[in-house]
Amino acid sequence: MHQKRYTIDIKGFSRNIAMQMTTSSLRNNHRHSRWYERILLSFHTHYFLGLVLVAGLPALWQWGWSTWKLEENEVNITLLASAAAYMVAFRAVKELSHYPGTSAFSYVIPSATVVYLGVTALLVGLEIPFAPWQLLFSYLTALAFGCTGYRLAHRYRRRKMAIVPVGNVSRWFDRRDIDQRWLKSPDLENTRVDGVIVDLSSDLSTDWQRFLADCTIKRIPVHDARRFSEARLGRIGLDQIHANRYSSLMPKTSYELFKRVADIFAALMLMPVALPLMGIAAIMIKRDDPGPVLFRQRRSGFQGEEFDVYKMRSMYVNPDDVRPTQEGDDPRITKVGKYLRKYRIDELPQLFNVLKGDMSLIGPRPETPSLTEAYERDIPFFRYRHVVRPGISGWAQVEQGYASEVEGSRLKLEYDFYYIRNFSFWMDLLVVIRTIRTIFTGSGAR
Repeated sequence: MHQKRYTIDIKGFSRNIAMQMTTSSLRNNHRHSRWYERILLSFHTHYFLGLVLVAGLPALWQWGWSTWKLEENEVNITLLASAAAYMVAFRAVKELSHYPGTSAFSYVIPSATVVYLGVTALLVGLEIPFAPWQLLFSYLTALAFGCTGYRLAHRYRRRKMAIVPVGNVSRWFDRRDIDQRWLKSPDLENTRVDGVIVDLSSDLSTDWQRFLADCTIKRIPVHDARRFSEARLGRIGLDQIHANRYSSLMPKTSYELFKRVADIFAALMLMPVALPLMGIAAIMIKRDDPGPVLFRQRRSGFQGEEFDVYKMRSMYVNPDDVRPTQEGDDPRITKVGKYLRKYRIDELPQLFNVLKGDMSLIGPRPETPSLTEAYERDIPFFRYRHVVRPGISGWAQVEQGYASEVEGSRLKLEYDFYYIRNFSFWMDLLVVIRTIRTIFTGSGAR
């Protein structure tokens, strides 16, 4: 009896020693986890350094070391304006770069330009005295610092991820912009990584579960491969939507109210530009093909309620039942209609739908009731896209473009679900930016 109990204790002791060795071996496996690395590579460090340079350096350049002794209001106001513009611009860059298909470097110049112009317009409009050259130098410093920092970060901070070779991880994770380290056993050995990627829906052995638990304890992030795929593609697979994930697709009600107010304000601000364009387009439509300028079409909208959407006519009045071709050429579209669709001018009357509350500026595109019924029969969860107001432009439109077949609509629904789950100001801002790019390039129109 004593010998048997002694043997069991030895095995338990050995198991505990092995677990402690595994846990302790992970302490130095997290990249950039040393105290000096965390300080030097921290976003907050760079953010604070940039704030000091962008606000302080232009003041020193214009006023010298006597800047801090000056009591002129314009110096202090320009210092505060420079700091505020920098913080807003680079907060926008940071938030926008989280979404798929975005690069922080590509948003530095447009973000800084728009914010600094907005700050300048505000100061001029309120007749607040400021130093123009100091603010201009601050803007140039922000561009130089931001572009250099993000370019170096993109070049030298390539993420290194350990991958657990279990389940369908190869299906969900295929990112080539990441240094992949496929594990052969539940041990990182001497490899320092930024995180671990695993198919959490698979059956993991006890050793792999213990390994993932130890990674979490030692602050090494553990990521679900499916979520990594969604973040890269910008869409949520329909086969991954289960009852327990419905709550994650519920839009934020607090943002809905803000967005409704922003929609009304933006629609009213766009009217002085939209009305003349609609007037010119109406003349061109009449000259190209006799018939009405506007037409109404029944659509399924917010919470499944039907409404009439307004559009400028881009098709012939009597198309003789001609169907569009697979190549994308639609003989039903008039000559003028091709340009109206290319630059989205035919959508401008929907600003009135926004003011009425039927639509939003950004959201899933509304479908006709007949198509909605057909898609609900063929595509699971299609009706769930009515949880938010339909939009004039949407995430699916800027990412996918035109889609008419069932498979194309299935893909569009995956984009719509991604938008709904990431329903936020920054998501809408990104769609607005890409919509503007689409308008100027004419891509994705039919």
